[in-house]
Amino acid sequence: MLREIAKKYYEMDYNCAETIVHAGNEYYGLGLCEHDMRMTAAFGAGLQVGDLCGALTGSACVISAKYIERRAHEQKKELHDITLKLVRAFQEKLGSRLCAKIKAVHFDKEVRCLNTVLIAADVLEQVILEFEEERAAQENTDGQA
Repeated sequence: MLREIAKKYYEMDYNCAETIVHAGNEYYGLGLCEHDMRMTAAFGAGLQVGDLCGALTGSACVISAKYIERRAHEQKKELHDITLKLVRAFQEKLGSRLCAKIKAVHFDKEVRCLNTVLIAADVLEQVILEFEEERAAQENTDGQA
């Protein structure tokens, strides 16, 4: 499960965004190198200012790396649909998209943002699973038409 891999990276002292991207890279075989994943460092701690949660932005990076072949504009509808599902599911589970609001509820001095990262990993994995199932069903429907 993605959550176990995320826990491993978080315990290696990666921030929330870096953790999700490293875990997603390993779990989904995205082929990202360490240099690629460094681009997510500033996403941690809500873009470093308590804004949009780094675990959410890291999850969006995983989705992009997994599904975008060249440019987002070429797969605009598909990217919109899965990202919308991700954001809605994330907000439903954590009560907000904002780091400062999430920390007020889920932060623990002992484990810092690990709880948020684990929930985000679960959300990401579930959203991707459901998206894959929907794609497969659509391809079956299209193939039968």
